[in-house]
Amino acid sequence: MNKAKSIMIQGTASSVGKSLLVTALCRIFTMDGFQVAPFKSQNMALNSFVTIEGGEIGRAQAVQAEACGIEPSVVMNPILLKPSSDMGSQVIIRGKVYRNMTAEEYRKFKPDLRRIVESAYEELASRYDIVVIEGAGSPAEINLKDNDIVNMGMAEIADCPVLLVGDIDKGGVFASIVGTMLLLEHKERKRVKGIIINKFRGDVEILRPGLGMLERMVRRPVLGVVPYMNIHIDEEDGATEYLKVSKEDGDIDIAIIYLPHLSNFTDFEPLYHIDGIKIRYVYDVNSLGNPDLVILPGTKNTIGDLLYLKYTKIADRIVKYAREGGLVLGICGGFQMLGKRIIDPYRIESEIMEIEGLNLLDLSTVIEKEKVTTNTLIQLEEASSILSSNMPRSILKGYEIHMGRTENTGDTIPFSRVIMRGDLRCNDIDGYISSDGRAWGTYLHGIFDNEDFLRALVSFLYKRKNIERDVYIKPLEDTKMFLYNELAMVVRKALDIDTVYRIMGF
Repeated sequence: MNKAKSIMIQGTASSVGKSLLVTALCRIFTMDGFQVAPFKSQNMALNSFVTIEGGEIGRAQAVQAEACGIEPSVVMNPILLKPSSDMGSQVIIRGKVYRNMTAEEYRKFKPDLRRIVESAYEELASRYDIVVIEGAGSPAEINLKDNDIVNMGMAEIADCPVLLVGDIDKGGVFASIVGTMLLLEHKERKRVKGIIINKFRGDVEILRPGLGMLERMVRRPVLGVVPYMNIHIDEEDGATEYLKVSKEDGDIDIAIIYLPHLSNFTDFEPLYHIDGIKIRYVYDVNSLGNPDLVILPGTKNTIGDLLYLKYTKIADRIVKYAREGGLVLGICGGFQMLGKRIIDPYRIESEIMEIEGLNLLDLSTVIEKEKVTTNTLIQLEEASSILSSNMPRSILKGYEIHMGRTENTGDTIPFSRVIMRGDLRCNDIDGYISSDGRAWGTYLHGIFDNEDFLRALVSFLYKRKNIERDVYIKPLEDTKMFLYNELAMVVRKALDIDTVYRIMGF
């Protein structure tokens, strides 16, 4: 039976660029003719993806699978943790919700997960030539090393070499690398075969003396210095710098409301690739202004984030904006917030069993125990033409991840109907639009990935401002492949790839 070669990327800390480097290696190895798959045993992320099996995995592993040219699968991320509070997370095993756990409950549960991780890895290793494994956080978090299944514990399961990545943009990269190596056990240090310096800005020659000293200290080669890259590729959670990025120039101003439990912010990635659109995240009530469109995004904790919006007065400002003629779109949790009330009878999200919404749509949402995770097709209703008059009743594809059921309690107009969930035909209302067309919502993540819909929406926004302009939408798949190839080119140039292959045993 085929047994894949594996390489593992670990970092000195969170957000040092592990996900992006794994994506780059996946693409490089694929371009070199190998059958490649990504793997992350345990991921903590609010930005998730629904696979073709209807399972939920971290978005980063879905992106890495795309870079490999393969279909994302639950075996690529067998354990996903979605934080629902400062103390607990929803635990998802092989794509399906297991239950919510506190940090202490999960620590005690981890030994039971080792066999699940082993099984998922072995499944990939038997089907592919190379498995590129991503760690989480840092392997030197000595308080978390018992029963580790995501860093050196995972390297032991796969019996693979490790490349250690440090982020020079944060500062203190030499100390972080030396300190990490110092805190590893002897058998763990032996697995580290090379060092990568990531996110470097400037002339690498200035760095050379420090690199030589570092190599002598840790007795490992520096395999490359990767430059800081402004390549817009989907990442996995709100810790990313992605949410700090604004697109400043454009006749159309789109404001996305920041939420503490913001999830699936990659829904908005296609907007960044349209010329003439300004995109920004709104963090406080004074910065909302008067945009052409306000978006309330998805969230892992709708009630908690609605309370945040009310406490910061952003909720009042959104309502005032809409009632003065502004346009508000809610996706998933943001859609639920637009209604009159949210009821949580089982206290899944909060001890608060009922909360008043923004009252922009005459709807009521009940949080349920069962989670919907599925790929979905919706068909726009005729009334949706109030937003996109040149594409009534079009069929759009995307995915659903939610635990709520939303019902019309008044004269709100259906926005669309679900016609397929996975392989099952349906005829369920998906979203709603207010009679004045100022507020509308949907459960469909990925709605902007539909090029015709996106073009129609942007055209509608231009029309509202009496601007005549043709809207060009770059094909999403072409854009993604261009970015993956650009990423691979930059990283291949920066790293000693021949030595990486030798480290893997080729």
